[in-house]
Amino acid sequence: MVQIVHLNGQFLPLEEARIPVLDRGFIFGDGVYEVIPVYSRHPFRLQDHLKRLQHSLDGIRLANPHSDVEWTALVRELIARNEGEDQYLYLHITRGVAKRDHAFPKDTPATVFMMSSPLLPPDPVLRQNGVAAITAVDNRWLRCDIKAISLLPNVLLRQLAVDAGTAETVMLRDGFLSEGAASNIFVVRDGILLAPPKGPLMLPGITYDVVLELAAANNIVFHVEPVAESILRSADEIWLTSSTKEILPITHLDGHAVGSGTPGPLYRKLDQLYQDYKATIMRQPSS
Repeated sequence: MVQIVHLNGQFLPLEEARIPVLDRGFIFGDGVYEVIPVYSRHPFRLQDHLKRLQHSLDGIRLANPHSDVEWTALVRELIARNEGEDQYLYLHITRGVAKRDHAFPKDTPATVFMMSSPLLPPDPVLRQNGVAAITAVDNRWLRCDIKAISLLPNVLLRQLAVDAGTAETVMLRDGFLSEGAASNIFVVRDGILLAPPKGPLMLPGITYDVVLELAAANNIVFHVEPVAESILRSADEIWLTSSTKEILPITHLDGHAVGSGTPGPLYRKLDQLYQDYKATIMRQPSS
């Protein structure tokens, strides 16, 4: 299977894609990215992802190289050129190629790279039994709402989880839950779903939005409010969410059982609602 990517207006095999070493993404990590899941060749909540991409571009003062109509056409073309009904698309936009200088270059076109990879559903065993996680201090910068390609803090925090043999690092800042190294985090306490509020200290997740929409539509009580570390550590349920992991229960945190140590009833309900919601997209005719 030949993996086809898009680079600066051209579709070509991944092995042929080349970016100059003076690209500011390589030199400074000066750029943003977006990840879009695709089910049955339908991009999932594409307009929401493009809106988040625009927010990230605005956050680093980089003009959007394409309109939403152009992005939509590129996304659909990339899906069509790659095999697999379920894919995930990675969009990567940098400030382009220029001499090494911290200041923004003038009149330099952005670098636009897109690739598709197979999207595998979460392992049913993980959904059935849950995953383990650890906690760590959130030592990242103060604009975590920008989906920046300079992810070294997240990489280091995620590696802590790998070193501990766990699935994720849950981050705490000043005594409150922020998010996971590569996910959003939800907490259930006394039957109420708790979600940290959006803001500069967390990435606004698309799956995060879907979970709250499904909760509201199904009369599940939820509060969007700061979640103290004490609430996290005494939670009945903890979940992680992301575009590629969907919703997974965290059943052990720092070596201690969360609630009963098994996925809880509210997780079971929300996960089924999410799977049903996703199935409505997968049943749509391919365009």
